[in-house]
Amino acid sequence: MSLSIKMDIDAVEDVTCLDPELLQLPDVSPFALKASPQLVEDLFSQWLSLPGTGHLVKSLIDDAKSGTIVNASTNFSTLNAVGSHSLPSMFPSSNAPPLSPRSSSGSPRTSRQKSSPSALGSPLKLVSEPMQEIIPQFYFQNGCPPTKELKEQCLSQINHLFNNPLNGLQIDEFKAVTKEVCKLPSFLSSALFRKIDVDWTGIVTRDAFVKYWVNGNMLTMDIATQIFEILKRPGCKYLTQVDFKPVLRELLATHPGLEFLRNTPEFQDRYAETVIYRIFYHINRSGNGRLTLRELKRGSLVAAMQHADEEEDINKVLRYFSYEHFYVIYCKFWELDTDHDFFIDRENLIRYGNHALTYRIVDRIFSQAPRKFTSEVEGKMGYEDFVYFMLSEEDKSSQPSLEYWFKCIDLDGNGVLTPNEMQFFYEEQLHRMECMAQEPVLFEDILCQIIDMIAPEREYCITPQDLKRCKLSGNVFNILFNLNKFVAFESRDPFLIRQEREEPTLTEWDRFAHREYIRLSMEEDVEDASNGSAEVWDESLEAPF
Repeated sequence: MSLSIKMDIDAVEDVTCLDPELLQLPDVSPFALKASPQLVEDLFSQWLSLPGTGHLVKSLIDDAKSGTIVNASTNFSTLNAVGSHSLPSMFPSSNAPPLSPRSSSGSPRTSRQKSSPSALGSPLKLVSEPMQEIIPQFYFQNGCPPTKELKEQCLSQINHLFNNPLNGLQIDEFKAVTKEVCKLPSFLSSALFRKIDVDWTGIVTRDAFVKYWVNGNMLTMDIATQIFEILKRPGCKYLTQVDFKPVLRELLATHPGLEFLRNTPEFQDRYAETVIYRIFYHINRSGNGRLTLRELKRGSLVAAMQHADEEEDINKVLRYFSYEHFYVIYCKFWELDTDHDFFIDRENLIRYGNHALTYRIVDRIFSQAPRKFTSEVEGKMGYEDFVYFMLSEEDKSSQPSLEYWFKCIDLDGNGVLTPNEMQFFYEEQLHRMECMAQEPVLFEDILCQIIDMIAPEREYCITPQDLKRCKLSGNVFNILFNLNKFVAFESRDPFLIRQEREEPTLTEWDRFAHREYIRLSMEEDVEDASNGSAEVWDESLEAPF
């Protein structure tokens, strides 16, 4: 190789990277090139030996130095015309491998030719600059700012509501802002007011509200995020039970369906506690007492709040807020708590449902296997613990209930129910059948029935996922430790079946609470008639109401 050609080649390497396609070489497998680097050297040497190669390289260098636009299509076509006849093949014609099939869509060479030097303008810059596409900002650390139209509409409403001499609103005047501007349930008014009035001045000015709601981008958040941001304490990323107390206090003070409780502060507190316990039972799936934004969005609390704000009859709001549901829970607790110390022990709980539960399942509950007690008293269950128990017992179709009872039956805590564990609890059921002169059902038959009902992925190994897939999974637990419900399931009451078909939206808990409330109301009416008085509130400790 001459020195002049070598210098020319070095200069070319500094300014360009030539496309191998321009060489018009025979097809060579990439694997052959990797396996034989010498083959590449031989091909390159042959290309350099072509008559027009040196002239081409020199002309390209001269054009690049002068800054002129290089259009080498003519040069390349001339060189290719010469090189296609003068370049010897690396393979003998008789032993040449067949070329791969080509198509306009699948050939790599065809796809590369679409971006040839003639199309790109210069072979010295084969990779063209990508077109700049403006991507709008999609993440905002403090929330997406409102559009100009939305902001103007909101400011117009704000100016109308804050049009007073004080240029501000007191807490009892703030409800209109909560409803009309923020589109939130009215009983969140006090919580929102306190969130803005951090200095406790008793007045929220127009500028303070605009700064928090509009400039703080609360306006564009979804309603679940808005409620979460209003209720949570500064610096926290979750809600606790305490955060809901101001909301329940305002609901009790303003809702027409709870007006009759205003003179009984003790039962107002009990109602508020029960509602909060029910909220965390259904929504706080982690069970740690810290309600996250994700859990709030996945739950039905926001819809229930909106329903409670629109419905005057609080008993029609079946999710969380129904007073009848609170009445049933509290009366059940009061009946079992014979000494009225607001705690329940094993002997008290064994009387639940007319002695429906077995001793073994009650022992598992008090071992705190399904849930740690909040009573902080050894061997005692508090009111919150009882609420969790009762909701789980009366509606075994819900996911919190399935998880509650699964932990009770799973003796070794390995996440799988085995025949031995189920037999341990069913043995007491079998003994109770014999004592009641009922025809006993052998465990082998019961096990076959359970497996057919659940259809687990692994035979004789039932997981929580297996139970959640089956609509009848709650009956498995009734078979194992609740004799009354087991017998009712076997008898298949036609009235209850028809009731379920007529009201498919109601849960097992809704139906139970409705029946139990009617029963308790009738008992109370009879007691009032026997006492010759309808003033239930004057009773001492004989009844909770």
